[in-house]
Amino acid sequence: LSHAGRVARMAKRSAHVSETPATQWLRAQGIAFTEHAYDYVEHGGTAESARQLGVAEHAVVKTLVMQDERAQPLVVLMHGDKQVSTKNLARAIGAKSVEPCKPEVAQRHSGYQIGGTSPFGFKKQGVPVYVEQTILALPHICINGGRRGFLVGIEPRVLTELLGARPVHCAL
Repeated sequence: LSHAGRVARMAKRSAHVSETPATQWLRAQGIAFTEHAYDYVEHGGTAESARQLGVAEHAVVKTLVMQDERAQPLVVLMHGDKQVSTKNLARAIGAKSVEPCKPEVAQRHSGYQIGGTSPFGFKKQGVPVYVEQTILALPHICINGGRRGFLVGIEPRVLTELLGARPVHCAL
């Protein structure tokens, strides 16, 4: 590479947000993704990230760490502008009940800080992942890249084909 080529390459690399377990996992799987940094706002949620990035909140997918009646963790991927019906989710997965994990428990399972939870590169192995079925019909989604203020853009098929997410109907 010429000197100019190396400088351009380094400049491009420095524009990247530093690696996270999520981006490392995506790269290891050979998944193409785009990086989208925004200014994290406490309690701003997907509405804030969607506004800053100029994308529809419906295409911003939140990663929710929940647990069943036996306190077994599970991950639910939901549209940013929708809520999870825990009753419908429990019915769909054959659990008696499902509830959100306490923040410190969710962080222990995921290895991620609340507000920066990604379904990729999860700390605890073997946690089942469920995805709201209608997400899979979208052409492109943005989902947390493993840090507050950082989303990655991917094709929804990655969720089922590589993450093994099981489609469910549980949106409210």
